[in-house]
Amino acid sequence: MSHSLDEKARAVLRGNDRGGYTVPTDMLYPFQWNWDSAFAAWGFSTFDNARAWRELETLFAAQWKDGMVPHMVFHDDAPGYFPGPEVWDAGGEVPTSGISQPPVAATLARMIWEGDAEAGEAPMRALYPKLKAWHRWWMETRCDSGAVAVCHPWESGRDNCPDWDVGLANVDGSGAGDYARRDATQVDGAQRPTKQEYDRYLELVRFGKECGWDQARIVADCPFLMADPGITFLLIRAHDDLAAIGRALGEDVTKIEGWAAQLREGVQTLWNPALGAYDAKDLRSGQWAGVIGSGALLCWLARCETPEMEAHLARMWDAVTYGLPSSDPEAASFERKRYWRGPVWPQMNALIALGFLSAGKDWDEARLREESAALIEASGFREYFDPMDAAPCGGDNFTWTAVVWLAWAGR
Repeated sequence: MSHSLDEKARAVLRGNDRGGYTVPTDMLYPFQWNWDSAFAAWGFSTFDNARAWRELETLFAAQWKDGMVPHMVFHDDAPGYFPGPEVWDAGGEVPTSGISQPPVAATLARMIWEGDAEAGEAPMRALYPKLKAWHRWWMETRCDSGAVAVCHPWESGRDNCPDWDVGLANVDGSGAGDYARRDATQVDGAQRPTKQEYDRYLELVRFGKECGWDQARIVADCPFLMADPGITFLLIRAHDDLAAIGRALGEDVTKIEGWAAQLREGVQTLWNPALGAYDAKDLRSGQWAGVIGSGALLCWLARCETPEMEAHLARMWDAVTYGLPSSDPEAASFERKRYWRGPVWPQMNALIALGFLSAGKDWDEARLREESAALIEASGFREYFDPMDAAPCGGDNFTWTAVVWLAWAGR
């Protein structure tokens, strides 16, 4: 079984390979997505290191002058995909979206580099200043509240998770008009964000486009701005990994270490005492999301775990059968098949498990790895899964699920 799935996983990556970049899955997501691409590089590194480095080079070739690495890069035309480059109107030699995505690249690039005995310093020395510029962008544009804020649910990577409900309530999507969503025609609508949510997402894109993607104005005036424990924990870990890379290259990493320390202090602003957990917070109203999502479960990755989070982890994990759900199974908002409102995501399992290893929770890492492998063995390389019965959800032949098998779950 393992050998057969190894071959199938490599075939998924090759099938989604577009030369210098990898799509998440054919047809459903026809462009280069930021954190999907970083995961693709990790997967390629298990059998083709040169292709892994090329993936990262292509992603960072689309970096903006201010350091931001956009969440979508539109290398080729894909008629029928919405919202495409004309909707974003973000400019650039290669058109992109106007927001970013979870900063996992430094963490995954470090693992790729440390596993590539032939690479030497050259590929990492070329990538390092670009990673540092992106990390600086996060710190300078998104961290005024102490933790990392996102200006669009898509920027978090966890699009429609219940974390964002209180913030999206402030967004008027009534002017979105008529449009056709590719995901709604290719995947069961009960597994995707609702039209009301999508209308509000498009209003936020319209706002960004109208202000020319001026980041200062977006942070000041965008109707949606929420502090996100998920990206905060990811960026803390990414700072730690970037500092380790810098030290290995002989660079001065004092600034990066300072960023990590600043965020470790700042993430404490996201401790909701009423919930007894890390929680997302609406920076416009001051209201807590009031629900524990998978973003909060990344606290081990940043070594910000607490006894209370240990208890929530055990409760949420024991409430499902496979892996860790994207939202609290005991919350009223939980939906076991609808995108980020309950299903289990393989790449989140892998990141949380990396945190377990860092914290010395080897037994938990092994359990999560075995359950993730069981999901893939039962239902294949799907985008996400029902955490109760492993039912396949979302797109098929999905890049990061194949990656998770090759680099972690199938070992």
